[in-house]
Amino acid sequence: MKILIIGCGGVAQVAIKKCCQADDVFTEILIASRTKSKCDKVAAEMQGKTKAKITTAKVDADKVDELVALINSYKPAAVLNVALPYQDLTIMEACLKTKTHYIDTANYECEDTDNPEWRAVYEKRVKEKGFTAYFDYSWQWAYHEKFKKAGICALLGTGFDPGVTQVFSAYAQKHYFDTIETIDILDCNGGDHGYAFATNFNPEINLREVSANGSYWENGKWIETEPLEIKREYNFDGVGNKDMYLLHHEEIESLAKNIKGVKRIRFFMTFGQSYIQHMNCLQNVGMLSTTPINYEGKEIVPIQFLKALLPDPSTLGPRTKGKTNIGCIFTGYKDGKKKSIYIYNICDHQECYKEVGSQAISYTTGVPAMIGAMLVIKGIWNKAGVYNAEEFDPDPYMEALNKYGLPWKVEENPVLVD
Repeated sequence: MKILIIGCGGVAQVAIKKCCQADDVFTEILIASRTKSKCDKVAAEMQGKTKAKITTAKVDADKVDELVALINSYKPAAVLNVALPYQDLTIMEACLKTKTHYIDTANYECEDTDNPEWRAVYEKRVKEKGFTAYFDYSWQWAYHEKFKKAGICALLGTGFDPGVTQVFSAYAQKHYFDTIETIDILDCNGGDHGYAFATNFNPEINLREVSANGSYWENGKWIETEPLEIKREYNFDGVGNKDMYLLHHEEIESLAKNIKGVKRIRFFMTFGQSYIQHMNCLQNVGMLSTTPINYEGKEIVPIQFLKALLPDPSTLGPRTKGKTNIGCIFTGYKDGKKKSIYIYNICDHQECYKEVGSQAISYTTGVPAMIGAMLVIKGIWNKAGVYNAEEFDPDPYMEALNKYGLPWKVEENPVLVD
């Protein structure tokens, strides 16, 4: 079966290499990006290591017509979008026009937040929902009826978080609970890359996410917090004690919609003090701004200029040591009795690099991207419309995680987050 993979950054390269491992499913792979030389390099690296036929192409994912032409010429079974979240809607439009299944790893974000049309919708959403995040699922969920009518499937957010954490939630609901009351999503990166400051995935996306207001879901409504206002400490298996901070994250919105009866959902991510100090300093001097400024007659976007200065996340693999621990703590009831479990994965940065030349952050996103695409293409997760990962049977996904490099554990009665 043919798959078109759009993007060739760190996550995309992991997804490509894992698709090559599953060459009984992905018999032909087209890698497309704005920078074709990146695609050619990965294709050359995989020659002789897979039975899959790999080709490359140049495409501007901001342009629907270019995407449509590429899809029509290649005729893939599905499109895997591992480009930027800014490009989700153009790629979805192209899939809709060509009636091709769509898979991505992160929900839509608007690159130009001063755009009047986007701003009007955003401000309306703030009034309705009560939180100010620049990214959410509403833009993509709006395509549900169109995809349903076209008879094609859109699987949103099949990375780790979002993605695996939602599958963990569906698995817990199916096998461990009659009712889930609380979900705490914990994302711990215990890796050390040796730089004074760097981000483990796209700097522009990462810094916008961390510096924004936090929010969580409780008793049917959103509660918003100041950036990094809520801090907890947790002892992570394989990593140790780490400070973690409450953030807004898109899967909270999805889980609140799809896990019936849940009373509270929170998302925490670990950061060291050096990272926070650097980020605060950069924000204070305006370097995280997305508003263009005029510098010596040229228009530049500060955060994009900063991105060009920081280490490329795809180059961190050789120098990153340590482990990640990402998972969900659930509390609820089974057979009338209160219970709690923790489902999580531990991933070793150096082991990931040995296998696919990547650090664990890209690995833990790229592997689930391949798994989601595989389940859609094989028809196991395939129904017409736009869906999130927890809306499908979790069992085949959980089996594939064990098979393709992200084995998970279930801990009964874990230490809870207060």
